[in-house]
Parts: sequence; C-alpha cells; structure tokens
Amino acid sequence: MTQNPVRHPAVAGQFYPASDTGLRSQLTDCFHDPRGNGTIPALANRPPPINGLVVPHAGYIFSGPIATHAYSALATHGFADTFIILGPNHTGSGSGVSVMTQGAWRTPLGTVPINETIGSSLHHDIIDADDAAHRYEHSIEVQIPFLQFIAAGRPFDFVPICMMMQDLDTATEVGDIIASAIQNQSRRVVIIASSDFSHVGFNYSTIPPKGERVDEYAKRQDHLAIDKITSLDPQGLVSTVEANHITMCGYGPVASMLTATKRLGATKAELLKYGTSYDVHPDTSCVGYGALAVYSGVFR
Repeated sequence: MTQNPVRHPAVAGQFYPASDTGLRSQLTDCFHDPRGNGTIPALANRPPPINGLVVPHAGYIFSGPIATHAYSALATHGFADTFIILGPNHTGSGSGVSVMTQGAWRTPLGTVPINETIGSSLHHDIIDADDAAHRYEHSIEVQIPFLQFIAAGRPFDFVPICMMMQDLDTATEVGDIIASAIQNQSRRVVIIASSDFSHVGFNYSTIPPKGERVDEYAKRQDHLAIDKITSLDPQGLVSTVEANHITMCGYGPVASMLTATKRLGATKAELLKYGTSYDVHPDTSCVGYGALAVYSGVFR
C-alpha cells in the first residue's frame, strides 16, 4: 500500500526558523512588533464571517508583522475547518495551475493534512494534480505556521494551489472551480491568496521615477491594486496590474480568490494593514506587503 506523500519544508531556516521553539518565538514577535496586530488572538466567532484573505509571503522579519493582521481577523471572525491556499509559482516547476490532492505538509510546528475530498474536486479542467510545482515553492508554505500558531491545537486541513499562469481567464476559471467545490461543503472553508505587492528598485529592475523613493513608489502603485481588491473587482485588479506594470507577484491568486468569494456571497473587503520591507531595512530596493480580508454578511 502506497503511503500518502509528506511535503517537507523547503524554506525553514531561511524565511522562518527551523525549530519549533525558534518559530514560535518569531511568530510571537511578529504579533507584538510595532507593525503587528499587537496581541496574539484567541479563536472566536464574531460575525460577519471571513470568506477570503490576502496575506504576504516574504521572510517573517519583513512581512510577518503585516500577516498578523490577516490572521488576527481570521481568528476573530471564525477560524475554518479547511483552507484553500493559492500562491504564485516562483520556481517555474510543474504545471501552469497545480493542486496537491493528497498527503500532508510538515512544518517545525507539526504536520497538516491535505483535504483529499476537496483537493480531488478541484482537480479538473485547467487545474492539474501536480506535486512538482509545490516542492520548493515558498508562497504557500509560509502561511501554514501562522495557521498552526493561531489554531493552538484546533485541527484543520488545507488544499494548496500553485499558479504559474495568472491571466484573467485562468484566474476566473480557477475561482469558479473553487466556488463550485466549496458551495456544496458543510465544512467552513476560507480561501487564502498569498501575494506580495510591488517589487521595486535595483534588485528587481523596476526603477521609480526620478526623485521618488522606492517605498513611496511601491505604496503609490500598490494602492491602485488595493483599491480594486477592496472593490471586489477581480477583472479590474488584473487590468490595473497589467496597465500600470505593477510588480505584484500573486495577482492571479488574488483575482481567483475574489472570483470565488463573490460567487459565495462576499459583500465587503477591507485593507487591514500595509507596509514595505523599507520599513524594516531602508535600501535601494523594497517590496510592498498588504493584509486584506473579504467578508460575507452584514457588519454589526
């Protein structure tokens, strides 16, 4: 009998600590950082529920405090049983859109299983079943320890989808497939889109206009995209990114998340926190980070 595969961490010791103790310590620091949420949240269930999140995926020292705002909102508005996590493909390996349908992912905090039922239901049409795209990709991996940390022992599972193709047609089809898979579920499912925003400066061959600092240009560009996300406008997001040459690495996953959550009844999206790597390390290059939440229902 063949055992289901376990994906071992690819960026432990690089993007975050490789030990349980070290990782818990850094996650705690992220929440208490001046850019962070301020407190480690307890799981609650305050309406309206969250349908989707946008969360950055850089090294924790840079983007971790921004990510805490998304995960604090998730804890406050109701943790999920299953998470569908969409991330861009930075490695170039595997299929254009790749899902893992079985197995588990290991981090220094333990092992999280893949929901095989939902994973299998997502494997059709444009979404291939392909482990290779996930083997060394960090964009989905770095979200798992945050979920484990705030879950504090509550069990959950997930499904990873890695997107090399991020055009509007692809993002729309992926979002529609996800919505169809979720709408028949009795489990609570939240969709997480893993994305950083603008990559600006010498390291990224994207130079701001003369006289404008790299972080100022990143913020100006990023808020064009953020305005489309908070308007629940996946088509507008893709067209704005393309028209303004915004170097947002995961706009396709975000557009897919918006497509799915709108079909599932999303009514509101909000920016929870924005920052850049320049806030941590002023330099000739910087990356923008945003934490956003998408809700359904009525705010009370």
